[in-house]
Amino acid sequence: MKTPANILDLDAQLCFALYSSSLAMTKVYKPLLAELGLTYPQYLVMLALWQHGTLGVGELGARLFLDSGTLTPLTKRLQALGLLQRQRSERDERHVELSLTPAGKRLRARAEAIPRCILQLSGCDLPAIESLTRELQALRDQLVARVATEPAPTLTPEN
Repeated sequence: MKTPANILDLDAQLCFALYSSSLAMTKVYKPLLAELGLTYPQYLVMLALWQHGTLGVGELGARLFLDSGTLTPLTKRLQALGLLQRQRSERDERHVELSLTPAGKRLRARAEAIPRCILQLSGCDLPAIESLTRELQALRDQLVARVATEPAPTLTPEN
């Protein structure tokens, strides 16, 4: 149990461990993605489309935890790069569907080397990476569920 003297130490904070790890991971990805001509957020969009094929902007946003205001410029840039198509749904023209172009499909073959590079650079073995990924997904899912269903806690000494 943390004492009042160290409870606010930076290195004791889960949020900082996650934040700084995310920054470090993004730095590792940057040169790899530069070879593909992608930014990290663009890579996430491409991963989702490589996995699922055609997706609506709303569905993609839910998968990536991003809103349409963030996704629209991102997907328009990928369209300008010739990697995906954006088109209105035939069923409901309010919805935009995203699908890969032939160039976007071909890019996948080059991207398949990235996970091996990340595994090597992490210094971890595959089971450790898989376990850490599952733990972080469980933490994320619990936080998302709690924020959606429980009242926000208040800043009282008992918390």
